[in-house]
Amino acid sequence: MSEIDGVGVPDRWQRLWAPHRMAYLSGENRPLKGNDVGCPFCEIPKNDDETSLIIHRGQSAYVVLNLYPYNPGHLLICTFRHVADLTDVTDQEKKEMFDLTTDAMKVIRIVSKPAGFNLGMNQGSVSGAGVAEHIHQHVIPRWSGDANFMPLIGQTKVLPKLLSETRSELASAWRELPKSN
Repeated sequence: MSEIDGVGVPDRWQRLWAPHRMAYLSGENRPLKGNDVGCPFCEIPKNDDETSLIIHRGQSAYVVLNLYPYNPGHLLICTFRHVADLTDVTDQEKKEMFDLTTDAMKVIRIVSKPAGFNLGMNQGSVSGAGVAEHIHQHVIPRWSGDANFMPLIGQTKVLPKLLSETRSELASAWRELPKSN
């Protein structure tokens, strides 16, 4: 029997399926190049904060939970304006994105006490940007041992909280942050 003949035959491995991820992997909800029509980061702010998982709205940028998080509390800092490249954002947008990133770290520390963070921007689809046409900064909380066998072997992430619960906790803590200049 060849390997292909054994497809679907029960074996000792248990498999976890996450078919909802195929929508993301196949490009659903990603804007066409150079077009903000259908851009998820342009559409998100049109809805109410709870439905759209927005944590905070600033003047030129907003903070939203990632629908496809690496860890609980994985946030995105997005400009309201549809712009792709860091070199094209205004000074106001750049400053606010940076300020919102630092505030996001403060809020996540209050709510879930991570041991560290990954911060990053992927510029262009070749760099791994899922929505390359709209700039966004990732704020990913990290804990010791959070990269276990599930994502490494099972290509599945186990999240201990619902996105709506995480959004509620983070939004509440954000409102309690001291206002900075």
